[in-house]
Amino acid sequence: MTQPFTFETLATDGDARAGVLHTPHGPVLTPTFMPVGTTGAVKTLLPEEVRSTGAQIVLGNTYHLWLRPGAEVVAAHGGLHGFSHWQGAMLTDSGGFQAFSLDDKCKRTEDGYIFRSHLDGTKHHLSPEEAMRVQRLLGADIAMQLDVCPPGGAPAKDVEEAVAMTTRWARRCLEAKRKADEAEGADAQGIFGIIQGGTDRALRRAHAEELAGLEVEGMRFAGLALGGFSVGEPIEVMHEVLADVAPAVDPSRARYLMGVGKPADLVVGIASGIDMFDCVLPTRNGRNGHVLTRTGRVIIRHARYKHDQEVLEPGCACPACAGGYTRAYLRHLFMSNEMLSMRLFTHHNLHLYGTLVAEARQAILDGRFEAFRNDTLERLSTPQT
Repeated sequence: MTQPFTFETLATDGDARAGVLHTPHGPVLTPTFMPVGTTGAVKTLLPEEVRSTGAQIVLGNTYHLWLRPGAEVVAAHGGLHGFSHWQGAMLTDSGGFQAFSLDDKCKRTEDGYIFRSHLDGTKHHLSPEEAMRVQRLLGADIAMQLDVCPPGGAPAKDVEEAVAMTTRWARRCLEAKRKADEAEGADAQGIFGIIQGGTDRALRRAHAEELAGLEVEGMRFAGLALGGFSVGEPIEVMHEVLADVAPAVDPSRARYLMGVGKPADLVVGIASGIDMFDCVLPTRNGRNGHVLTRTGRVIIRHARYKHDQEVLEPGCACPACAGGYTRAYLRHLFMSNEMLSMRLFTHHNLHLYGTLVAEARQAILDGRFEAFRNDTLERLSTPQT
């Protein structure tokens, strides 16, 4: 059975690589950053505004859309693309991370997760098969397998059990996809497997090899993700494990680092061979008045910006900076609880991420990524203000 995706590597520079992920909704140039649209929207921005930041693919949240408004409602609108009016590529996560983050409302069994809804307390069963069914109805270009995400610092036995269960669920997800294709006709949705293993490098590499070789009657994963990072382990350790593990992940498929992270984390990830990233940080921080720049973070509520007539970042082409809005004015908006400040900060932060991955891609194509990485990391290490 032919996968609806192809991944093409155009250039490498060390372990870093520039490529193209071909999807049913158009090509995605990699490395790429996916803004998070948890409930079908990137908070405060219109789809065309998200696109203007350089985003080519966005992420939707299976768990939240499953509970509200329901996958069938989304499907009746032609899937998440038609529902949200996003015209580019789209990925939906599977709910595994929500099981981690909503641990007090969730119980894991061999057959999946029993969630107690954070909305009304009702119980819901998310099995590997249900995760595939829901994501098929949502209709994103990329669906993620259901996985088990152990917290940072979990005992080795728990991490090993998480890896083993993730593998069993991976097989069930592929089988569910195969059966649905057979019954309904092949659809244009690919599935990514999720590599777990905590900070155990050998376990991570073994799991990467196992998932890369997993095949169910011709059905294989279209890409491979690294899950379970940035969940409590020291950032330095995460970077070290990434540098060792990511280059070992099957180079013929897209590599996706889930839920990471800060601008510096993206640069380190790209240097390790990662192609795709997502994180709520730029949008969540923007709504909270934390503005990311090439030289550190601006916490706009600080009194030092009350009379500051500079823009957030000189030379930035986002609407806030290109429009000439001063830090003093933006601080005034934020302190007055004006929604415009949250919109502008969100737009600025996502523009920074979009520009950062585009510049990294060009540096790889030009064979100067090492210089780009060193210069960018040095500037990003400026003390926060």
